[in-house]
Amino acid sequence: MNTHGSETTGFIGKFFKKKFFIFLNENGKIITQFLFTALFIGMAAWFISDEKTELHSVSQILSGADISWIAAGLFLVLFYITIQGLMYVTSFASMNIKLSLWSAIILFLKRNFISVFLPAGAVSSLTFFNREIEKKGFTKSHIYFASGIYAFVGILSVVIVAIPSFLFVVSGGSGPGQWYALGGVILILSLFVLVYYSLLNKWRLYDWIIKIYPNAELYVEEIKNNRINRKQFFYTILISVLIEFVGIAHVYISMKALNFTPSLSTAIIAYIVVVIFLIISPFLRGLGAIEVSMTFILIKSGFSSVDSIAITLLFRFFEFWLPLFAGIISFLLKVDKLIMRIFPAVLIFVLGIVNIVSVLTPALPERLLVLKDYLLIGFVSFSNSFVLIAGLFLLVTAAFMLRGLRTAWWFAIALSIISVLGNITKGIDYEEASIALLTVASLLGTRKEYHVKTNPRLGTVGLQTALLSMLAVIVYGVAGFYFLDKKHFQIDFNFAQSLIYTLKNYFLIGSNDLVPRDAFARDFIYLIKISGFASISFLVYSLVRPYVFKVTHTKEEFERANFLTEKYGSSSVDFFKLYSDKFIFVVPDINAFISYRVSKNFAVVLENPVSENIGEMKKCITAFHDYCYENGLKEIYYRVPKDSLPVYLELSGKSLFLGQEGVIDLDSFTLEGGEKKSIRNALNKIKEQGYTTHINTAPLRDGLIQKLGAVSDEWLKNTGREEIIFSQGMFVETEIKQQTVITVENREEKIIAFLNIIPDYVKNEGTYDLLRKTADAPNGIMDYILVELFKYLKTNGVKYINLGFAPLSGMDDPHNFTEKSMKFAYEKIRALSHYKGQREYKEKFNPVWYDKYLIYSNDYDLLQVPAVLAKVIKP
Repeated sequence: MNTHGSETTGFIGKFFKKKFFIFLNENGKIITQFLFTALFIGMAAWFISDEKTELHSVSQILSGADISWIAAGLFLVLFYITIQGLMYVTSFASMNIKLSLWSAIILFLKRNFISVFLPAGAVSSLTFFNREIEKKGFTKSHIYFASGIYAFVGILSVVIVAIPSFLFVVSGGSGPGQWYALGGVILILSLFVLVYYSLLNKWRLYDWIIKIYPNAELYVEEIKNNRINRKQFFYTILISVLIEFVGIAHVYISMKALNFTPSLSTAIIAYIVVVIFLIISPFLRGLGAIEVSMTFILIKSGFSSVDSIAITLLFRFFEFWLPLFAGIISFLLKVDKLIMRIFPAVLIFVLGIVNIVSVLTPALPERLLVLKDYLLIGFVSFSNSFVLIAGLFLLVTAAFMLRGLRTAWWFAIALSIISVLGNITKGIDYEEASIALLTVASLLGTRKEYHVKTNPRLGTVGLQTALLSMLAVIVYGVAGFYFLDKKHFQIDFNFAQSLIYTLKNYFLIGSNDLVPRDAFARDFIYLIKISGFASISFLVYSLVRPYVFKVTHTKEEFERANFLTEKYGSSSVDFFKLYSDKFIFVVPDINAFISYRVSKNFAVVLENPVSENIGEMKKCITAFHDYCYENGLKEIYYRVPKDSLPVYLELSGKSLFLGQEGVIDLDSFTLEGGEKKSIRNALNKIKEQGYTTHINTAPLRDGLIQKLGAVSDEWLKNTGREEIIFSQGMFVETEIKQQTVITVENREEKIIAFLNIIPDYVKNEGTYDLLRKTADAPNGIMDYILVELFKYLKTNGVKYINLGFAPLSGMDDPHNFTEKSMKFAYEKIRALSHYKGQREYKEKFNPVWYDKYLIYSNDYDLLQVPAVLAKVIKP
């Protein structure tokens, strides 16, 4: 018998059994929530299936609603949102936290929106969107407690309203529905009392609650220590009670708006039932279950099933869907301007498609008859042409809107207005005109986001626009011919025919065998010819007009930049600010200059400006911003030190953590100790093998430079790398000739590794640029040559050595989604493992790490930054 196999099987069985129970213990709450959610959604699905014959009648009832009462309900929605914000104000005031009404309203709308998508959303949403309040100096515990007051009073007010309401209802007679709701309220009240006394007296339930939700202990202590502002707490209760009455009023108004005889008692019971399901809902805020339960109560109260469904849907429109939509709007108001940039561009693209499809679709005859009384039929064809052309150019404009171009915004406004007028005059297509009006509104609302001026010398913009326009017209023609009804030309076009006829008419050649049979067909040919002529003309215009972005510098400007660097330089990368790949921005009356490169429509600045002081630095940054604005560029600052962040934040810049720079104190650096044993062993082996170090001072001999070049080429080939620049240098013979180079040679005097020392403008600090070796260099050669560099610099009175930048490393406490994503990528993605390797290698020398940041102005720009940086580092 194989007892070992039996024991193994038993072990595996116990292991998986243990894992299974751990899984149930850790995930049971989530599983329960989703089971309840599935039950609620299943109830809704069953309800819709069972009542599908009545739903058609419901739509008829809703369409006949009384507009005046609907308006009253909408006004009450605004009041409801306002007092919800006011309740947040008093809840936070209870903890002596001052919150403006507008901020409180936005906080409510955002939390209400995300609560729909979170498990136990009514509670879990209270931990979100606290950053702005934290910035004012309030602790997380106080903020959470204030939010807890809001939630607690929300439940308390239900009980306060429910008890007298039921006494009122019972006094007028009661039915089964009322007793169900009363039982629910009594249950909630009992649980509330039990939890309250358990927490205050630390009964057994208290231990269980603290185990699940440790922060509850803080709330208990706050209550016991009387730290709550009782006056504001009382105001919170009053406002919450008022909110419950607004909910009851919404049920009552829903009845009146649909022309039913309203019942106050039924409105009270129905609303209380809704709140009960809202409280116990684990997910989606009771969506499905609330509709079913409220309809059930209304039916039991004497309404027909159709009437009950209609009242329920209108009530949910007031209390659920409109606040949810307002929550979406609240995100659009301020989402670091990302959505504000994307949303209008998406609308413009959609409008372009709508315009093209609308022109391809014949107008409704009854609408055309109306137009004939006011417009000439030829004007209708003219409007079709304009709508099509507007649609084609809207598709192109959407792409340039994403870049924040002010000219693209003006184009979009003009094309959208043309779309409004054209869709009305071509067939009273008010549906398409409404989309165009919405687009105009979104553009006006986000106009401040589009401030980048288009530089008339940037040729790619005009060329891309022309080519995209040509492609759009050809695609439109081919699709049109292919899908047109046979009656228009008496031809059932295949793809080849569609393409040929499109190209002939696009280039104005024409085709004798293509005979239009009606006005729609003639207009179709006419549109292709007009659009073809317009797009070809624009292409010629784009090619003829000069569009090259050029920056020229005078000898005096470079001399001034060099003078400022020598006098005010204070960074280890100041040397590269005068590198041949950079443009220089220098203003005569400012003692500062900026070094940058251009990629796409971005000016990428290397670190801070070189400046005399903070004041001159601010002037230079402001002047450069104006310069970029006038030339259609957006500036970003790469590798800005943490100490400089206040300057950029004061000038409305935003920051993103990039990584850290390591600096070694040579006075305290030592090779002693267990952690340096591997370095000592590597150095000893290299010395034993006969390798020697040579310090080569400038100017270097031509023969030596050729040997260094051979090592550099071999290193690039073996590592599969290419030269990169911007914040570092490349192997340039004329430059390295003027630098001190440390080489390591074998017994045959072959150079197997080298590094070059470059100017470092930080006081008492030194640094290096290139560190390269041959394929046959021994292990540890990099450690060896760096230690030799440390010795050389220390001998020459240098106190610190800058080891350079370690990208993405050092992000211990990410503050936002972008930084959290970067941290995850740094730690988990294999393609970025070389960044970890850089950090780990430099960490061996125990440097002090300094944070570096990217400065930008708009969150949408972050989507383009990786591609922009990838381009500027190329020679």
